[in-house]
Amino acid sequence: MPLPLTPPQNAPIATTPLAPGVYFLGAGPGDPDLITVRGQRLLQQADVVVYANSLVPPQMLSWVRADAEKVATANMTLEAIAPLMIERVQAGKSVVRLQSGDPSLYSAIHEQMQILTTAEIPFEVIPGISAFQAAAAKLNAELTIPGLVQSIILTRISGRTQVPDTEELATLAAHQTSLCLYLSARHVAAAQTQLLAHYPADTPVAICFRVGWPDEQIVVGPLSEMAATTQRENLIRTTLYIVSPALRGTVARSRLYNPEHSHLFRPQANR
Repeated sequence: MPLPLTPPQNAPIATTPLAPGVYFLGAGPGDPDLITVRGQRLLQQADVVVYANSLVPPQMLSWVRADAEKVATANMTLEAIAPLMIERVQAGKSVVRLQSGDPSLYSAIHEQMQILTTAEIPFEVIPGISAFQAAAAKLNAELTIPGLVQSIILTRISGRTQVPDTEELATLAAHQTSLCLYLSARHVAAAQTQLLAHYPADTPVAICFRVGWPDEQIVVGPLSEMAATTQRENLIRTTLYIVSPALRGTVARSRLYNPEHSHLFRPQANR
């Protein structure tokens, strides 16, 4: 059930209360500066903030109203979180569900939205920066380079959460795209074996630990050393791997700004 969009505001936050409902808000990977302007505004307006305290920077709570209710969810299950949000909305309050990264990726909002829909509770999803985007920025890397790689795969290896047979890592690796591997550090040896079945051993891998946090670590090395580096540095939790030929620093140029490339705003006649 979509919520009415909050119009842009020049008035003080206090004069524009949020409509009752649940707002799923992507906090980004860790750096508070990477939250969207709209996301920061929602935190300032919300009556209730339900936040993933193990993954969301505590600095973001400084934007929350002093009189707002704050609920940490690290030790809560869906059976506790969903009724709480429903109860608050039914009481006429606005609830921001603050989650890490971008809600469209490994955020477990699907089941929350199903419950809210059944309960006829309005909700809205507000995007955030994903870890792979923040990591690529830290690496000064474009993951789609003309003539080298033009696709990005976001995936994980099977663990406690199984992936479909058609999405096994070895199958996806056959495409040799820029591959961003989430939630897989505890199975890094198995992941490396499957990736090496298709990628050359010297393919660059960026091992990105807690991107955007004060203790962030990013190590770039060959695919053949991915598991050993992870284990040596003890980068087990909150680690993202970017496996990509784009990280080689290859000299390449797109056609977009090429003088021979014409388009609506730069016709050939202007060359």
